[in-house]
Amino acid sequence: MATSAEDVLVALHAEHGRGLWGYVLRLTGGDRARAEDVVQETLIRAWRHPEVLSRPPGAVRSWLFTVSRHLVIDQWRAGHEVAVEDPPEPTGVADTWTDEVLNGWIVADALTRLTPEHRQVVVLCYFRGLSVAEVARLLGVPDGTVKSRTHYALRALRLALEEKGVTR
Repeated sequence: MATSAEDVLVALHAEHGRGLWGYVLRLTGGDRARAEDVVQETLIRAWRHPEVLSRPPGAVRSWLFTVSRHLVIDQWRAGHEVAVEDPPEPTGVADTWTDEVLNGWIVADALTRLTPEHRQVVVLCYFRGLSVAEVARLLGVPDGTVKSRTHYALRALRLALEEKGVTR
């Protein structure tokens, strides 16, 4: 195990740097300078939380990727804050696309926290646009089961999104 701060950062970068760099580069739309800043800040946060480093390698990697994604989202949000008295600026296609991509990532990540049954009804009802009866037939369960699963799935999804800082 690395002993000095420099050793820890070098070891983290050697093991996870390449994958983290590619991931963050995609998140930042190819902005190399921002990606470098995010990767550096992610590694520093790992160094500040040594308890993370004692986890299995897969868990460390997952933590690093989650931290970097949150940093990119926080940067994006900070750049899109508008004072209440300022009129909203017109958004272009690129801004709308970026909003949709970030929202999609956030929702997709929140969906992973649902049980498979709950995730399944949300995907079928809301993303595929199937009716309750169609989903019930497809899954071989009563309509009431689909309604109940949908109700509890949406509650769990709302909680997962709130944990990520998403508010209405």
